[in-house]
Amino acid sequence: MRNKRTRSLIRIVALAMMLAGVGSNRGVAALQAVVSPQPGTAAMPLPEFEVASIHREDSNRGEVNGLSNYPGGRIVARGCTLRYLIMVALDVQDHQISGGPAWIDEDKYAIQAKPPETSSASKLNPALEKSPPNLEQRQMLQSLLIDRFQLKFHRITKEGTVYLLTRGTKELKLKPPKDKNAFPWVGGLAGGWFAGGIRGQNISMPQLAARISRFVEHPVLDRTGLQGSYDFEDPTGNDNNDADIPGFLIGAMNEIGLKLESGKGPVEAIVIDRAEKPSAN
Repeated sequence: MRNKRTRSLIRIVALAMMLAGVGSNRGVAALQAVVSPQPGTAAMPLPEFEVASIHREDSNRGEVNGLSNYPGGRIVARGCTLRYLIMVALDVQDHQISGGPAWIDEDKYAIQAKPPETSSASKLNPALEKSPPNLEQRQMLQSLLIDRFQLKFHRITKEGTVYLLTRGTKELKLKPPKDKNAFPWVGGLAGGWFAGGIRGQNISMPQLAARISRFVEHPVLDRTGLQGSYDFEDPTGNDNNDADIPGFLIGAMNEIGLKLESGKGPVEAIVIDRAEKPSAN
């Protein structure tokens, strides 16, 4: 009964917001998170994996965080911290997560999970193992974390720094990808993060914005209006300095015909209220 009343309240207030001209999907989602009586749970039941196993890995093995996506919707994660798994499940960046015990950044876990045959995820056939999970798979991962890690969280939206990625005034130096099946990637020309300049491979503008967001530690919103994926290269280096990564990226984007500038806007954040180490299985 309480959930029904809550959903009704959300619909009523959301309708009022829309009539006032301030409604949006993000605003309604934030409202739902505030009204929801149980942080970390959704108003409707989340889909679940049919079979899933989790075990802790030796943190000294040096494995890099990674999640692979296989045909049939099967998910395999290796050397992943709980923070990383939350980032994947909720489709957020590291800087958007706060709270939780210290071990969520220290303990590493391996996961193997398979969706039920009745799910749409079971029909997936990703071209690449590194293809990101779709919405249904992310929701299943949320269910798994809530169940096995006793994860509870809530969402907040606050005013903060955001960056806008738009078309610049210089010639656009984006080319059609040489390999449309290549893994979308952006990084340095000489190895390492942006060393010797910057290069992009088969990457779309939303993907580029998300990648940049990791380094400027603020949301980056794609406002380029450009569709499809691209290759690009800027060998100038733009005085790459770890202390001024935003400045470097602003210069690099300018060189390829894009513009990256900061401003103020709504910033969504995830606050972890509870997390417990899972039992071995």
